[in-house]
Amino acid sequence: MLRDKSLIPLSHQHQHALALCVRVDRAQPIPVEDLRPWLEEIERDFAPEFQNHFSVEESVLFPAARRFPELIPLVEELIAEHAALRKCFSRAGARTMSAETLPEFARQLSMHIRKEERQLFERLQQLMTTGELADLGVQLATALEVAERSCSVPSEATRLKGKS
Repeated sequence: MLRDKSLIPLSHQHQHALALCVRVDRAQPIPVEDLRPWLEEIERDFAPEFQNHFSVEESVLFPAARRFPELIPLVEELIAEHAALRKCFSRAGARTMSAETLPEFARQLSMHIRKEERQLFERLQQLMTTGELADLGVQLATALEVAERSCSVPSEATRLKGKS
């Protein structure tokens, strides 16, 4: 199903994070001496965006989804995943994430995003009217306006290099 335009801003942020997940996966194994630039990038470029992203989902999107009893368990699961991912972002900022736990973080983030896109967003598009989706889109746009907009580019240390 095509993504409703009301949910596209969240989907764009999801794509940004999925790109990180793919880069982490393709960079495996990351040598311990190269770990710090990855954690710095996560802290600098992704943690602020996703703190806001999670807050917007929790304050706007999830209350809209909770109106549908069948979505309540999924919303509760997503909130628990937000809490776990916040801890991961904190560990990156504190530089306590290891070369072994970085790929696990990327896997968790990727699975979380895919669950929102494939389950929550799809079901909301089926359950909500066009007007409800439009109203939700306005609320999301307003909430996301306060977010910092950035186009991040990987640092030299985290940019994937072509294989020779």
